[in-house]
Amino acid sequence: MADPALRLLPRTLGPSIDAALATFPVVVLIGARQTGKSTLVRDLHPGDGRLYLTLDDIDVRADADQSPDELLRRAPRMTIDEVQRSPDLLLAIKRAVDSEWVPGRFVLTGSANLLLMKRVSESLAGRASYLTLWPLTRREQLGLGAAGGWDLPFSEPVSRWREAILDQPIVEEDWEDLARRGGYPVAAHRLHDEHTRRLWFDGYVRTYLERDLQELSAIEHLADFRRLMRALCLRLGGLLNQADVARDVGLPPSTVQRYVNLLEVSFQLVRLAPYSVNRGRRLVKSPKVYWCDTGLALFLSGETEPRGAHLENLVLTDLLAWRERSPDRPEILYWRTHKGTEVDFVLERGGTVLPIEVKATARPRSADVRHLRTFMHEYADRTEGALLLHAGTETFWIADRILAVPWWRIV
Repeated sequence: MADPALRLLPRTLGPSIDAALATFPVVVLIGARQTGKSTLVRDLHPGDGRLYLTLDDIDVRADADQSPDELLRRAPRMTIDEVQRSPDLLLAIKRAVDSEWVPGRFVLTGSANLLLMKRVSESLAGRASYLTLWPLTRREQLGLGAAGGWDLPFSEPVSRWREAILDQPIVEEDWEDLARRGGYPVAAHRLHDEHTRRLWFDGYVRTYLERDLQELSAIEHLADFRRLMRALCLRLGGLLNQADVARDVGLPPSTVQRYVNLLEVSFQLVRLAPYSVNRGRRLVKSPKVYWCDTGLALFLSGETEPRGAHLENLVLTDLLAWRERSPDRPEILYWRTHKGTEVDFVLERGGTVLPIEVKATARPRSADVRHLRTFMHEYADRTEGALLLHAGTETFWIADRILAVPWWRIV
């Protein structure tokens, strides 16, 4: 159900949806439950006569299952929420699109990536544009309808980075406060104290465990699954070694692998892949693990205070929202050698890479950029400059072509 109080928050994905509607007959919007998909799609072009239906409505779902073709004839343009609940409806949409190609005819949303994409990819190949809605970015929460300023380092010469960043007016914020509230619209925008947020997160987890997961795959022991989520949230920003996790939580490795896959396809867990261009060093090939939302991650882990890994996670979720609205889909990776040299994020766009280090310190030192220096030396032909994001207030050149920037000036 769309929340009128949240309709005042423009989303960075809005223009991308408009562009897709002008080209494709079907636009598929996916993402975790409660990221604001329903609110966003209900506000699309309110004057164009678009009919909104949700398969959470028992009667609508019955009609979709029993007479899907008749359901689609109710209006020339339709938005259908939680479409994965009726596989037969997807086949009817395919038939409707094949009979008449009308850009923007259907907008479909779904929280369950596994079922949705499996059905859609089979029935709507070449007919649909797919977009993921991540939780609210910091700038969306500020009412700016944007992700962070990640385009700037790619569009400006390194010599102008500092000036261009300082020219952008953006408010300072305590990253720990942002980490605690996360980006789910209700928890981040409507609830203003820790107690009510914890109640909301508890209800969210219960719904996810007892409803969403059961539609994806049978989970015999929900307590085991929740224990795994806690263990993964405690490993935020670390390498995902499923054998180690299995040993710690007392589950078979095969079960851990299945559960991790479920967490990923339902948009809870984010696996960050390594930067893999081989330059003679032995590079770590395991993914790093992060969560879709820092507020939920803190709740699941039982931690009371955010750690540096949560600041990294905030940066990553902002990067994911930025990538989603970027037509060229930049790569977001990390870099680590077997000797422990690591760069938190490596952005790759058009043959250029931007290494980024994140430090939860207000006073970064030259020692904090030693891994960035190593990376820049290793990939000198691809790297023009680097960023060190920190928790302070100063923007300054901390080393040659490495700019130290307060995290809030970028995110």
